[in-house]
Amino acid sequence: MKESLKIFAGDLKNSFKDLLPIIIVVALFQGLIIQTVPENLISIVIGLSIVAVGLALFIRGLELGIFPIGEGLAVDFARKGSVFWLLTFAFTIGFSTTVAEPALIAIADKAALISHGLVDAFWLRMTVAFSVGFAIAMGTLRILLGHPIAYYIISGYILVVIVTFFAPKEIIGLAYDSGGVTTSTVTVPLVAALGIGLASSIKGRNPAIDGFGLIAFASLTPMIFVQVYGIIVYNFMDAPSTLQTVTATITEHHKTVTYTFSAFETFMELIGVIKDVAPILIVIFFFQYIIIKKPVAHLHKIVTGIIMVILGLYAFIVGLEMGLFPIGETIAFQLTEMKNNLLIYLFAFLIGFSTTMAEPALLAIAIKAEEISEGNIKQNILRMVVALGVAIGIGLGSYRIVAGDPIHYYIVVGYIFVIIFTYFSPKYIVPIAYDSGGVTTSTVTVPLVAALGLGLAENIEGRNPLIDGFGLIAFASLFPMLTVMGYGIYATYKLKKESS
Repeated sequence: MKESLKIFAGDLKNSFKDLLPIIIVVALFQGLIIQTVPENLISIVIGLSIVAVGLALFIRGLELGIFPIGEGLAVDFARKGSVFWLLTFAFTIGFSTTVAEPALIAIADKAALISHGLVDAFWLRMTVAFSVGFAIAMGTLRILLGHPIAYYIISGYILVVIVTFFAPKEIIGLAYDSGGVTTSTVTVPLVAALGIGLASSIKGRNPAIDGFGLIAFASLTPMIFVQVYGIIVYNFMDAPSTLQTVTATITEHHKTVTYTFSAFETFMELIGVIKDVAPILIVIFFFQYIIIKKPVAHLHKIVTGIIMVILGLYAFIVGLEMGLFPIGETIAFQLTEMKNNLLIYLFAFLIGFSTTMAEPALLAIAIKAEEISEGNIKQNILRMVVALGVAIGIGLGSYRIVAGDPIHYYIVVGYIFVIIFTYFSPKYIVPIAYDSGGVTTSTVTVPLVAALGLGLAENIEGRNPLIDGFGLIAFASLFPMLTVMGYGIYATYKLKKESS
């Protein structure tokens, strides 16, 4: 018990350290630039404290429950030798977790509202969920076959670019963002554990080179599927007449958004988190007991870990709503009112960096990367390099909205650089770099970045929220790939220089 409390105290200390960049950015902009004290300061402080506790619980729960069960399933499937059931499991995990993904539900609802019902929220979610299921299954097959990931990913990016030229401009930003919002805080650790467990149990596979990459597939395929969906919808369907008059009002600009919590609302938040996690648990235990027909080892530990993940994620979300989202939305609006573009870019850059450092999904991947690489990849350095990529991406994406440039010019050039960097990067870093693009856009980053993009598009004259407001998440997914591979190229060069 004493040892457990000591470990948790260490996790809590690290959580506060992870949140420090967000606190500094918000305090800096609120105090020095906007020069006002937030009305709900006490609520913000309490909210951020709850976030820290939630993050600590979540990480400990991953170590106890999600990582062991994911790796255990992968090993059992490898022993069973049934490719069909392994690929079915991979598809089901991808599909079931994506359908319940809160970030995707939020983006789909906004897309339906802004497109006056032409983009159907339910069918958009189904399209994305099917594409993620397909992606996880294809990524699993790649591990089984031992093919280099670069061939698949580069071919996928070329296909994205080709489809972009045929897709209606209203769907492009949304399609690119769909790739970023699919990889949830719970899905990422489980999928990573599945890939690494599979690569570890198959002879001739390297966990670092072959184990990572499943998340990259899950971020890539929705871009293709959603653009194809957009081509069908915009060419062959009409908006429902009842929704023609709907006007898109995404944020309340004129006042600070305050969040109040009743006991009932708090309970419903918890039910919501359990509903998000439930499909994953149903799939896991169905395959464990019905297909593999083997009891879960150390079940009490796994159950404890899962409960900690649920409670941690719940506390994290409640804390964000109390402490971070209201202040983030208010600052974004106040900056657009000040008509100073440089301040917008600076805020976008710093909020991109700070939110990524606090992102639980990235932390989970970084822990695994350090473990698998036997310390060659340091988790803190990896997270900082990824956060730098997100910061550059969101800063540049904000400039794109202000300038009114078409998104695909930036994204296509970015993919060309990804292909070039892939050629020069050391093999071990490439799959981790590809995965880094998917894990950056999750619980913390998506709502803040989506609010920033849509807020800018609504406040700047001549911008269309549907065409210009979406797309920031795509920038946040693309640039970490470049910074992580750039870090790998630099580290290899430095090592060669020192040894010569």
